[in-house]
Amino acid sequence: MPQLVAASEAGETLHDARDLTRGQSTAQITLDDKVYTLRITRAGKLILTK
Repeated sequence: MPQLVAASEAGETLHDARDLTRGQSTAQITLDDKVYTLRITRAGKLILTK
């Protein structure tokens, strides 16, 4: 939990990956008209692919 406090104190926006995926294992994210896929693995790791 200390990392969460440090991120918010630094003024950075903090997002929970499970909120982004809405309970699923993947979410689509866009940046400059490019679509990326955020995936939560079975081991609880994050993978971001183009």
